[in-house]
Order: sequence, then C-alpha cells, then structure tokens
Amino acid sequence: MSTTINFGKTVTLKQAAQIILATPTNRYLLQGEPGIGKSSLLGSLTSSLPDHLPAYLDVPNMDLGDISMPVIDHEKKITRYYPNSRFRLHEGKPVIAMLDEYTKGAEPVKNMLHPLLEVHNPRLGDIPIDTNSIIFLTGNLSTDGVGDNLKAHSRNRIIPLTVAKPTADQWIEWAVGHDIDPVVCAWVNQFPHCMDSYLNGDDTNPYIYNPKKVQTAFVSPRSLERASNVVKVRDRLDQDSLICAMTGAIGEAASRDMQAYIAYQDQLPAWESIIKNPRGTSIPQSAGACAVMVFGAIAKLDKNNISPWMDYLERMESEWQSVFCINAAKNKTKQTIAFASRKFADWVARNEDIL
Repeated sequence: MSTTINFGKTVTLKQAAQIILATPTNRYLLQGEPGIGKSSLLGSLTSSLPDHLPAYLDVPNMDLGDISMPVIDHEKKITRYYPNSRFRLHEGKPVIAMLDEYTKGAEPVKNMLHPLLEVHNPRLGDIPIDTNSIIFLTGNLSTDGVGDNLKAHSRNRIIPLTVAKPTADQWIEWAVGHDIDPVVCAWVNQFPHCMDSYLNGDDTNPYIYNPKKVQTAFVSPRSLERASNVVKVRDRLDQDSLICAMTGAIGEAASRDMQAYIAYQDQLPAWESIIKNPRGTSIPQSAGACAVMVFGAIAKLDKNNISPWMDYLERMESEWQSVFCINAAKNKTKQTIAFASRKFADWVARNEDIL
C-alpha cells in the first residue's frame, strides 16, 4: 500500500460531508475514482439534516424537459417556468440537491442547471431556491478517462474536493454494518491492496481500476457490494455460474482469489456448534478460514451469543482476537452489544493499547 503523505490533497467522504455542512452556501464538486461511494453522500447529508428533502438528479440522463418547462400565462401574456418534480421545490422545504455526474452531462443541460451554482440568489430558471438548501455536484477525475468535462467559468463557481478511495480498514468498518457477506469482508482484510488506487502509480495491481488498461470489471466499494449479493446466494448457483457472476462484478483476478474464501466459509464449523460448545468445537487452522470466521461472527453477534463466542475466540490466535474486537468496537450496531459483555470488557482491559 502507498505511504504517500496526503498534505490535504484528498478528503474522505466523512470529511467531505463535514465541509459541505459547515459551508452550505458553497458549491462543491466531489470528484474521485469510479465506484468509491461519492453518490452515497446524499444519504449521509440527509441524515444530518432531516428537515431537508433529498433530491437526486442524474445529470447525464437528463434532457432540458427534465429540468423545467415553459408554461403560458394567458392573462399576463408571458411564459413561466414550471420545475420538474424531481427537484422537490414544490414541497415547500429546503432541499439537498445532488447533481450526480454533473461533469458528464450534455452542455445544454449543464447550462440550464448552471444558475444553481450561484452562491447568491441561486435559481432554477426564474425560480429562486430556498437559501437554506444545499447543492453539490459529483464527477470523476479527468485522469479516469470517462468523459468528464467542466468549463472554466463553471469551475470558478465551485470548489473541487478530491475524494480518496477508502482504505481496506475504512471499507470494512462500513461493510460490517451494511450486510456485506463475511467472505467478502475477510477477503478484503487479507488482500488490502485491492483498495489501492491507480493514482499511486502501481500498474501491476490486478484488482484495481486502471484507465491505462482495457477492463470490463474491477474492485471498488460499489463492485464489492455487487459481489457480496452474489456470494450470499452461492448455494443456489453452480460453480461456473458463481465464478462468471463474480468475475463480472469484480474482475477475474479478484473472483478467482475470492473463491478460496468461499471454500473456507463452507468448511467452517456451524455457528450453532460454536455457541453450544465453545470449548470443544474445532478452531480453523488457515489464516483465510480464520478471517472468514471472525467477520462472520461480527455479523451474527447478539447479546445472547457474545459470551460463548468470546470463550471460543480466546482459543484463537491473538491476531484474530484483535481483528474481531477492533471491528466489533467500531461497528455502531455491534459496539453496544460488545461493551455490555463482561467478557468483551475484560478482553479490552487486557488489550487496551490495541483499541
């Protein structure tokens, strides 16, 4: 993995949200590699501002009629603009409008949306926008080679924020709370370079997006979620179908490597056996199997099984005890269960320098 010092060149999605919330009248362009979760920021901002209405605007797929339409006022003999309902301006509340992939939009569409970029008196056609509304843009980096373009007068009205691809640890922290299959989490934990970036100059990484190569699929946070959906139903697929679907999601190199982790999952002792007999049930021997076991346990953890699970975990090597406890402690759903357990608290007390 790269050891390049950031010096403020990039931000995480969480940092981008903080910037937008701190200066809501500015217009920010979140730019970054494909599939790193830029569009997910709309949900994060809406959670922080529940009185605002989220408005998702898929700019590349919009035509002029998808923005507003002129309507004749016969009494005054003039025309007025009626905005499209997707902007939600008719609902009488401030909005959080995400102009998704704005930099890929058709020029006439971008021109029509351009007044939204103004800090003072933003408008849609001749319709003023609530001053409490938040408007931000997303797009890819010009080096990604996927057709992004923004003219100088537009760029002067916005503040670009380059969003970093999450590290393996950052992605796993998110994944264990969003129903990602433990096999996928375990694989990322063991192959953290799958979350490296082509911007670091490594042309040999077989997993990641690389604009210099012809690729039909690659590993990204988005494609890993798609792969997880396939892995979850592996019992309903034959081997060829499983490999084909996974290859289509994350590429052949990642798909083939993840196959071993699927095999580990299917060879592990049953969860029920572990909970009923934590001192006698067998312990996985390989690192891959231990990784799958640990991340599977995080997903299954509840107040009724944490005590016997901790008895079982203490029989595993300290490395895997740490992986479990650190990730459980970071997870918003599981951390309450974990810290309510005396055995978990005792483990933390003995290893407080790790957490």
